[in-house]
Amino acid sequence: MLHGYIPPHRFLPYLSWPEIAALPDRENTVIVLPCGAIEQHGPHLPCSVDTVISSGVIGEALKRLPAAVRAFALPPISYGKSEEHLHFPGTMTLTGTTLLSTVIEIGESVYRSGFRKLVFANGHGGQPQVLEMAARELRLRHGDFVIVPFGVSRLPNASGRQVSEKEKRLSMHAGHSETALMLALAPDTVHMDKAEPWYPPEFPIKLLSPDGRPACAWTARDFGPSGVIGDPTSATKEQGEEILSTLADSWVQALTELYALRWIVREEATWERGQYTGHIQQSMP
Repeated sequence: MLHGYIPPHRFLPYLSWPEIAALPDRENTVIVLPCGAIEQHGPHLPCSVDTVISSGVIGEALKRLPAAVRAFALPPISYGKSEEHLHFPGTMTLTGTTLLSTVIEIGESVYRSGFRKLVFANGHGGQPQVLEMAARELRLRHGDFVIVPFGVSRLPNASGRQVSEKEKRLSMHAGHSETALMLALAPDTVHMDKAEPWYPPEFPIKLLSPDGRPACAWTARDFGPSGVIGDPTSATKEQGEEILSTLADSWVQALTELYALRWIVREEATWERGQYTGHIQQSMP
């Protein structure tokens, strides 16, 4: 079914338009848009990793969310800005411009439906800047719209205590944590017999990169032929279940607090012919 990892009662498209129109407290109801990608993740993981993780984590959080907290998810954006992986077959990428327009237009649809709180739950490291730009643009257009662009795995979770210091510093793609989460969420798609470690060379200019991650622009093939940037070999399903559970609990707290949030509301600027007009006035309710 279309809802995938999202519990059906928390999946907004399963409601009819009169049901959505009749929802109480729409202005504080939190809408979550999982944002993923279809791109290579080494020989041991499927290309759907980022979409599975973003929707899987949010789905688990929505299962645990108290009924009194009003929140719904939209279907995930499965295609992202993945040009850094385009040298590998299976990577399906949008341009930054296309993704930016897509996210803004979805945000406008959320706003027209009467909702005033939107989360971009991002599972792909190549596009946070685009989502941040979309969030700022929507905020400029609508002074009562609260948009939160945030990495789905950035909230407190168990991954940090499972991995080596080297993995913490240098892993960026298809390493331990992503592999463990996929073992928990979609184990049939993981092939641990093909897992192999591959780290990038440490960036030599410490002033620009204290932890050794590349400070310059890079593509995945710069760091070896497998597409892996990290060490997935010790990942287990049990570790993935622990990461998933702790991430979900963190998202339950975040969504609960966002539902209760009363943020700055300002008079709307007028968007006309590519320019903003009108006086902007800020107030705290």
